[in-house]
Amino acid sequence: MKIKKIIGIEPAPPGFHVFSAFKLPRLGLPLIGTILRDKGYQVKLFCQDIAPIDWTETLSADMVMISTITSTAPEAYHIAREIKEKARVLGKEIPIVMGGAHVTFMAEEALDNYADFVVRKEGEQTILELLSWLENGNDAASISKISGLSYKIGSRVYHNEKRPHFLDQDSLPTPELSLIEGWKDPTIFPVLASRGCPFDCTFCSVTKMFGHRYRTRSPEKVLEDIKYYHRLYPGSWMFFYDDNFAADKKRTKRLLELMVENDLRFPWTAQSRLDVVKDRELLELMHKSGCKVLYIGLESVNPQTLLEYNKRQTVEEMEKAIKILHQCKIKVHGMFVLGGEQDDRETVMQTVKSAIKWKIDTVQMVILTPLPGTPLYDNLVSENRITSFDWSQYDGHHVVYKPKKMSVWELQFGVMLEAMPKFYSLLQAFKAAVLFKFKNFQYRLYGHWMLIKWKVHNSRYLEELKAFSSKLISKEKTKQPVKG
Repeated sequence: MKIKKIIGIEPAPPGFHVFSAFKLPRLGLPLIGTILRDKGYQVKLFCQDIAPIDWTETLSADMVMISTITSTAPEAYHIAREIKEKARVLGKEIPIVMGGAHVTFMAEEALDNYADFVVRKEGEQTILELLSWLENGNDAASISKISGLSYKIGSRVYHNEKRPHFLDQDSLPTPELSLIEGWKDPTIFPVLASRGCPFDCTFCSVTKMFGHRYRTRSPEKVLEDIKYYHRLYPGSWMFFYDDNFAADKKRTKRLLELMVENDLRFPWTAQSRLDVVKDRELLELMHKSGCKVLYIGLESVNPQTLLEYNKRQTVEEMEKAIKILHQCKIKVHGMFVLGGEQDDRETVMQTVKSAIKWKIDTVQMVILTPLPGTPLYDNLVSENRITSFDWSQYDGHHVVYKPKKMSVWELQFGVMLEAMPKFYSLLQAFKAAVLFKFKNFQYRLYGHWMLIKWKVHNSRYLEELKAFSSKLISKEKTKQPVKG
C-alpha cells in the first residue's frame, strides 16, 4: 500500500485536576511526526486537550497513530473504534498504530481494541520499519524482524523481540510543535533534554518504559531546541520534560551556562530530586538562567513509606531542601503520593500540615496508582487488591485498590476532599495575599476552584465509592474469626 498522509492523535485525559489549565502535549508524537515529515510524509497531529479531532482529515489519512497513557486508554480505544467504523462506511481500511506507556505493557488489550499494531516503548525506529513493511512487504517473515512491535495475524498475537533503547539522542530532530492542530501562542512550551532515570521508585513506570540508563541530548543540541522555540514563542515559559532534569549535574551546569551566555534567561521550570540543593553552584546557575519553579518528588512525610517507595531521602532533608530553594528564589511545587502500605489517615493530614508549615508554594497530592508495568501493579494484582480496572480512573485522583491501613473511602476522602482542599483553601489564598505572594494567591484560588469542579464532576463516583467501601468493610469483618 502507498502511504502519504499520516495522522497522529493524543487522546484527552479524563476529568479535571489542578493543572487542567496548562495544555501541554506529550512530545512522543511531535518527535515521531517530525521524523516522518522529514522523510516526506504529510503529517498532522491532534492533541484533544488543545483542539478537537478533525474527522474529515483523519478519515483521509493512510495511517493513524494514537499515543496513550493509562488514564487516556479508554478514549484511545474509543477513537480507534470510531476510525474503523467510519472508514468502513467509506469503504476504506486505515491501519491504526498505538504507542505509549500503557499499551507498551498492555499490548494485547490494545490489539483487542481496534489497534492493528502496537509499538512498545520508544518508537522512532520501529515506526519507520513498520512503514517500510506496509509499503513494500506485507509478509509474515519480514514483519517478525521489526523489533518492539506487537500485532495479530488472524487471531494469534505476536510480540516481536524488544528493541534496545535509542542511544543517540543528538540524532533526533527538534520536535515540530506546529504539526499539532491549534498549537499557537502557548503560555509554556516543552523541551526534552534526556530520557531514563537512574532511580527506581516502585510506583513509577519511567524506568520500565525508558530504562535506568540516563540518555542525554548534548547541551549544545538542547540549546538549539531552546533557541528555536524561544524564537517562535518569545513570551512563553519553558518546561523541561525530563523525569530528572539534574541527574547529571555537570551536564546540566553546562546547559545552563550556555543559556546565560546566549542571553536565553527567561522563565523555565523542571522536575528534579531533592539532591539538587547539595550543589549551590547549580542552584545559582538555575536562578541566573531563569528557573522559577522546581517540581520536586517529595512523595511522603512518612519515613516508612519513603523506604517502601525506594526514594532514598528523609523528611528532614525535604524541609531543609525547600528552605534552600526558597533562599535561592526558586519556588517549589511539591509532589506527594499518598496511600502506601504504612499510610493511614493521619499520614494524609500530616502531609498537608507539613506542606503548609514548610511554605511549599504549590502541591500535587495524588493517590497512589498502580500503573501497568510497575512493580506496584504486579504486587497488587497478585494480592487481588485492585478494585477497579477502569483505566480512566488511573489518573492519581481516584482510588483503584484496597489500601492496608485505610478504607478506600478514607483514602479518597482524605486526599481529594480534605487535604487538597485544605492546602488550596480560601484561607491559604488570603494568607498568600497578605504576604504579597500574589502568584501563590492566584494558584490557591485556581486550585480551590478546580477542586470544586472535580468534586461536582465526580459526585456520582464519590457516592458509589462510599457505598462500595462500606461493602468491602462489611465483607472483611465477616472474614474475621469470632472471638470467645
